[in-house]
Amino acid sequence: MKNKKKILFVVEAMGGGVFSYIVDLANSLADKYDMYIAYAVRLQTPSDFKEYFHKNIHLIEVENFTRSVKYSKDIRAFFEIKKIAEEIKPDIIHLHSSKAGALGRWAFNGKKTPLFYTPHGYSFLMKNHSTVNRIIYKTIEKISAKRSCMTISCSEGEHQETLKLTKNAVYVDNGINIEEFDSFLSDIKEKEHPFTVFTLGRICYQKNSLLFNEIAKALPEVRFLWIGDGELKDKLTAPNIEITGWLDRKTAISKASSADVFMLTSLWEGLSISLLEAMYMKKPCVVNDVIGNHDVIHNGVNGYVCKEAYEFIESINNIRAGKNTEMTEAAYNDILNKYNTGVMAERYSSIYDKALLKN
Repeated sequence: MKNKKKILFVVEAMGGGVFSYIVDLANSLADKYDMYIAYAVRLQTPSDFKEYFHKNIHLIEVENFTRSVKYSKDIRAFFEIKKIAEEIKPDIIHLHSSKAGALGRWAFNGKKTPLFYTPHGYSFLMKNHSTVNRIIYKTIEKISAKRSCMTISCSEGEHQETLKLTKNAVYVDNGINIEEFDSFLSDIKEKEHPFTVFTLGRICYQKNSLLFNEIAKALPEVRFLWIGDGELKDKLTAPNIEITGWLDRKTAISKASSADVFMLTSLWEGLSISLLEAMYMKKPCVVNDVIGNHDVIHNGVNGYVCKEAYEFIESINNIRAGKNTEMTEAAYNDILNKYNTGVMAERYSSIYDKALLKN
């Protein structure tokens, strides 16, 4: 480890797709760099999350990180991450999520130590926040963007939003770990099942459970499956919707592999890992027309991009009629050539090494 450069990830949003992203990226970089992760546990964080990481990765809990704005806790978190960095003395610091980005860009001096920030979905784009709060979040991003820090967005759409804040920006597309995913799939035997439309993730405002429910009601002969759980599960009232609750990763993938169509009704996304996984499994993908989704899915080419409920319904009916073979192959090839951790890790390694040479 003595000759390896130290990289510190500061991660507040250690749950859902961000958790998968951090695991895959950190593990892919662990042979080349000495990796440290300062993290916070969320409700969606797996109870055995430490088992997901390479044995050489150092995990350090930030006790005062909170998802919401709590000034007393945020101030303590600010000094806590500063202390962690002072002890580690990293060669590079990479901030993940809006909270880590806001605190970290002021806690650290990017002129002394190369500093990077990945939003994983800007808070000011999240429609569950009030207009006033979104203005506040955008103001914080604008001011913080003046600090010496490069923003690395996880999709082209997020990158376009970043360029409105700073020109010190690049983007590296999210990707999935194909080898790990294949190891899960190899043990799964597909079972006979009714035609099933599925999604995967937290049942929350962002994922637009109301639209999911509306589509399910319009297609009563189709089984709808929500792999996950969340505070808005009572909004999924259609009798043809099954909610699994939170499952371990292997079981969740097994459920997904036995479904027919992946549907993502989200009001906003960074770049959904569950979408990329569905593409790799050659499941036809029907997604809402928002940043993150339409950066990956191109309507009629590798899936369907929809604006209204009736478009989702028409797309699902097209798939039931067998009009999707070429699109699923195109989506699968996109994962092989672009949206995988091998490509992602190479891009990040190149960015980090370039910064280290300049420093």
